[in-house]
Formats: sequence, structure tokens, C-alpha cells
Amino acid sequence: MIVSVVTIPDGVVVPIGVSEARERLAAASCLLVDVELPEEPPPGERPVAHELGLQPEELAWLGRVGEAVRADYLGDRAGFIAPVMVEGDRVSHVHVFVTERFLVAVHRGPIGLLRSLAARMPHERPADTVAVLFLLLQEALETFRRTALRARLSVEDLEDAMFEQRRPEQVYRLARLRRHAALLHHTLLPYLQVVDETLTRRMMSRSFPEERKQQTYAFQQQARLVLTDIESLQDATRRAFTSYSSLVSGEQNGVINRLAIVSTIFLPLTFITGFFGMNFTFMTDELESRAVFWLLAVGFQVIVLLIALYVLHRTRLWRKLRDDNGGAER
Repeated sequence: MIVSVVTIPDGVVVPIGVSEARERLAAASCLLVDVELPEEPPPGERPVAHELGLQPEELAWLGRVGEAVRADYLGDRAGFIAPVMVEGDRVSHVHVFVTERFLVAVHRGPIGLLRSLAARMPHERPADTVAVLFLLLQEALETFRRTALRARLSVEDLEDAMFEQRRPEQVYRLARLRRHAALLHHTLLPYLQVVDETLTRRMMSRSFPEERKQQTYAFQQQARLVLTDIESLQDATRRAFTSYSSLVSGEQNGVINRLAIVSTIFLPLTFITGFFGMNFTFMTDELESRAVFWLLAVGFQVIVLLIALYVLHRTRLWRKLRDDNGGAER
């Protein structure tokens, strides 16, 4: 367990021990305590609330593995479990317990959220722990926005590369990006629904301060923007798949055009071969000279081939085939 204290509103991070954190929580008036737990809970791990001297019965969920998203606002206390994007595709969760005197954030493994929050504090100058809570929740949303924007740029680069030269591995990369977009959406949407319902109920209370309402509005607006970015990423992946399908269809149409041209050329030749290959008396008795053989075997085929090429040229099919070949080479 790694424990750090962040001073409010200066944002200075100081690593401390568990016993000192317990003492500061018991006596502090405005304090943020960050607790980093191992990613895999060791055998016999004690509850975080017990280690920090908090109510272990009421805060049994704090730091526990497998907890669902949470947003509880109970008078002067609140509990949140917010998802955070870590290292691209990995989703972690930060458990937050806040009172008027202190805020405790618990997570498993490093998530980088504390550094971002501490960097914002000197500029935001939060007045109390609730203001820090909204900053923390906004930073958690920001991890989703950055991930969605990076994925969106990857989709656009991949789409540009497809138009330059289509390759089969591009489908696999598109599928991964689409799954990534679905992961972002399926992770964030339930959390935002829970938080929005809780904050809306609190805002309906007449005792809810006007400053808190402004902070809530700012958080909800940012949540809508982040969700829009994720939905835009999903639309971009669907559009990229449509573009890939269009490219494949275009190549298939080019192959079909080539087969149609070959069929146009050789179908009359096949008919002539089949017709004069019939074993009738007239065919075997009357058409025996060498001149007649060359006339029928070669002459008719050359004439039919020239007629077919002329028709293809007049109908612009040959030019279209040549343009398709040039585009494929490019």
C-alpha cells in the first residue's frame, strides 16, 4: 500500500505512511489522501477503511475488487466509484470517499490521476474537499476523452492508408478500434447514468448550494462532451468499415469487368468452334480443303475478335478497364 497526501489548494504531493495518514485523517480539516493498492490483492488483505481508521462497516466497498460503479450522496458524505482509462485499453476504477473534512481516493495500481489533479489545483484553487471531488471526477472523464481522441486519429490515419493501398491487416486494426470504442462507451455510459441520477436528486434539494450547482453543471456538460466524442469514434469506425467495403466492392467490380470482356471476346469464338465441330456429312464432305480450314479456323476468329474489340472500344469499356488498372497500380 502506497499512501500520499495532497495539500489543498496548493496541490503538493507528500508520500506518508499508513499510521501517519490515519492520524491526519482524524485531525485534518481539508485533506486529500491517495491510496495505491496492489493490482492483485494479496491473501489476507485488510480493508482500506480499517487501515485508515474509517468506518469499516459502512465503507466495506472502499478498495474492494469487483465493485460496480457507484454514486452515493448521503448528507455530508459521498461515495463514488469512477472508471478511469489506463494505458490505452485497460480500465481501472478509483474509489472515492469524501466528507467536509477530507477526501480519500483508493485505486489499484498506478493510474496517473493524482499527478493530473495535483497539477490543476494551483490554477483551480479549490475551496474545499467537495470542489476537489468534482476536479477528480472531471480528471477521470478526461482520461476517456484523451483515449477517444487518440483512437479517432488512428481511425482517420488508417482510413487514409486504405485509400492509398488496401491491405487485409487493416480490417483487423479496424476491428480492434471498433471494440475499443465499444469498451469506452459500455464502461462510461452506466457510470454517467448513475452519477447523473444522484446529482440530479441533490440539485432538487433547496439546501444544495449554488456553487455546488455550478460545479455539477460543469461536470455534466463535460460528461456529455466526452460521451459525444466516444460516439463520434464509433461513427468513425463504422464509416471506415464502410469505406473498406466500398474499396473491396470496387476491386470486385473491376474483376467482373475483366471477366465480362474476356467472355465477350471468347463467347463468339466458342460458338464458331462448336458449330463447325459438329459431325455432320456436310461438314466432313464439303469442307475438306486447306484454304477453307484456314478461312474458318482463323479468319472467322480474327474477324470476330476485331469486331469484339471495336465494340468494346466504342462502348468505352476498354477505357474503363484501363483506368481501373491504373488506379489499382497507384
